Amino acid sequence: MSDLWKYCTAEQCREFLLSLELVGDSGWPDDKKLACLYAVSNHVEKHYHTAVIKKRSGNERRLLVPDPLLKGIQQKILHNVLEDYAVSRYATAYHKGAKLKDNAAPHVGKEKILKLDIENFFENILFKQVLQSSFPKKYFPPAVGTMLAYLCCYYDYLPQGAPTSPAISNLVMKPFDESMGAWCEERGISYSRYCDDLTFSGDFDAEMVKRKAGAFLGEMGFQLNRKKTRVISRGQQQNVTGVVVNCKPQVSKEYRRKLRQEIYFCRKYGIRGHLERIGDRKYLDLGEAGIERYRLRLIGKVNYVLQVNQDDRDFIGCLGDLTSGVKGFSKKP
Repeated sequence: MSDLWKYCTAEQCREFLLSLELVGDSGWPDDKKLACLYAVSNHVEKHYHTAVIKKRSGNERRLLVPDPLLKGIQQKILHNVLEDYAVSRYATAYHKGAKLKDNAAPHVGKEKILKLDIENFFENILFKQVLQSSFPKKYFPPAVGTMLAYLCCYYDYLPQGAPTSPAISNLVMKPFDESMGAWCEERGISYSRYCDDLTFSGDFDAEMVKRKAGAFLGEMGFQLNRKKTRVISRGQQQNVTGVVVNCKPQVSKEYRRKLRQEIYFCRKYGIRGHLERIGDRKYLDLGEAGIERYRLRLIGKVNYVLQVNQDDRDFIGCLGDLTSGVKGFSKKP
């Protein structure tokens, strides 16, 4: 099987690359499509710009954002190539049907939770790993696979901010997930991974698990972020990627309390009246568009709560009201 493309001609490589439809419905002739792909892949770093966003912790996250041309190509690679691959069942992010609740569910009601973090996750996924995991010789002519890997990388690593990076990271991590998951199952330990967050739960020696995970990761060129290692016992609030799992998957009491308060005042005064009372300028200064944006923000928050716990009685009823704009949720008081 590894020799499938050994005698592949240049013309066959060309046809294979065109069959992936990476340039979309441009209406261009085939020669122009190929010239575009070669030009972008040869100077891919010129098609990125840096964006900095604030994290909840107050720290900053640096993203490498592709321009519209490269982003369109990467989205085609994602939909026409990467989404066809199966990921590990222990990977709970960045694939079709993935829900935040899936990462929390295996850890509900456990004696102990160990949370680990991979340091500089995307930046430590290198070109060779991208090529081997996502565009291997088994499925792609070497010239085509190499071009696709270049189109998904920034210099020689995986950029955080490209639409292809999350899916590729799951493929790179699949050997780790399968090995770590099997090792944990033999010892009655639950394991899941959400991007660079590793979660283990059960009754186990946390140091032993940390050493094993660190050794597996080290073989792949990763290392643990020691500052983000946490062990949480049953007597504490056990939080997994924002979901409390002590008894059942549930958004934190504080988050739910603040959301209930927002909804109460919107019912009482209307959305605009509520924003005026709290002296908001972020949404009010945008006029009607800002009021609508705030309403959609509330809908998103309620959907998040119900995604984690669909039987949450505090929020089931208000979702329809928010959507239809009745009972005080209209744009005007």
